[in-house]
Amino acid sequence: MRQVLAAAMIAAMTTAAHAQVSDDVVRIGVLTDLSSWGRDNSGPGSVEAAKMAVEEFGFTVLGKPIEIISADHQMKTDVGVQIVRGWFDNGKVDAVVDIPNSGIAIAVHNMVRERNKIALLSGPGASSLTDELCSPNTVHFAYDTYALSKVTASAVINEGGKSWFFVTADYAFGQQLEKDATRFINEMGGKVLGNVRHPTNTADFSSFALQAQSSKADVVAFANAGQDTDNAIKQSGEFGLVQGGQKLVGLLMFDTDVHAIGLNAAQGTYMTTASYWNMDDKTRAWSKKFLARANVMPTMIHSGVYGSVLHYLKAIKAAGTDDPKAVMAKMRELPIEDTFVHGGKLREDGRVIRDMYLAKVKKPSESKEPWDYLDIVKTVKGEDAYRPVSESKCPLLKH
Repeated sequence: MRQVLAAAMIAAMTTAAHAQVSDDVVRIGVLTDLSSWGRDNSGPGSVEAAKMAVEEFGFTVLGKPIEIISADHQMKTDVGVQIVRGWFDNGKVDAVVDIPNSGIAIAVHNMVRERNKIALLSGPGASSLTDELCSPNTVHFAYDTYALSKVTASAVINEGGKSWFFVTADYAFGQQLEKDATRFINEMGGKVLGNVRHPTNTADFSSFALQAQSSKADVVAFANAGQDTDNAIKQSGEFGLVQGGQKLVGLLMFDTDVHAIGLNAAQGTYMTTASYWNMDDKTRAWSKKFLARANVMPTMIHSGVYGSVLHYLKAIKAAGTDDPKAVMAKMRELPIEDTFVHGGKLREDGRVIRDMYLAKVKKPSESKEPWDYLDIVKTVKGEDAYRPVSESKCPLLKH
């Protein structure tokens, strides 16, 4: 009898040891852009998306409260790193979410690995995060430069856009996007005629638009983001690039960009997205609830914050602990299911394999309601959109 009791006590103690949450709170920090050129695509909407994931999950996990905190990295790497260091050292934050801006995301991704925390990234695009820089502690949830450039470049070249000119943001994300797109253009028999680099948060794109126009390239591709994309496409329209027969391609565009540019200037532009609010009844219902809280329809960054936080909480529950190693193992084991992702899978390199969508911006006459901006031209399976294991430089993948 004593042996039975002893065994029961050991089992109970083991269960208690595993069913634990550090500091008795699961604390998630949304590091985003609340004041600069990426605000509309991420920003306050990312904070609301994280809160909506917690509300859907149920406010507690393993009997402990879930807390969402947020901060503005101002699109400055030193500011972002300082915030996260403070969160880890003094704020008892378990996971960092969002991080629009690849330069900041790469710095935080390295810190997360050193501190044994978790990064749930939906804001940055650099595909190097799950390639040569891969980490067992990072989840790249929404999109990356490899998928964006592969899906978009393939479609535009098939429509006859053989020669390209790039207008590129001069930082990690823009450079990676141009590099990835150039590769696919060359592989498909296209040709890059030239490029121009611009600093982020540029207001005047007139000289860049004129260089793109004088290149006489079939396609002018914008490897930038946020207000830079909005300004570049608007001003290219004013200089008559489309009327002159050039196609415009936004290699990273969001619904919020189309909203800012307007359908008149943006119509016909190709873009690739990981989600769209108007796909089905469930996405429409969730998005309208989000719109009431955030004043914008959700971008793929917003839906990515929501999905990554929800999947993280499910993994904590399944693991019986918030220990990062155990949680990451469960995140890789569990299929990813939420309002926007069905049958997604987290690969060992941190890349979430999920469907991507090639979209084309509607003409004003085709839009039936506010935010009805995109035609989904094609669904591309995750296996076909993202970097295959055979091409990866990530040591975590077994080739």
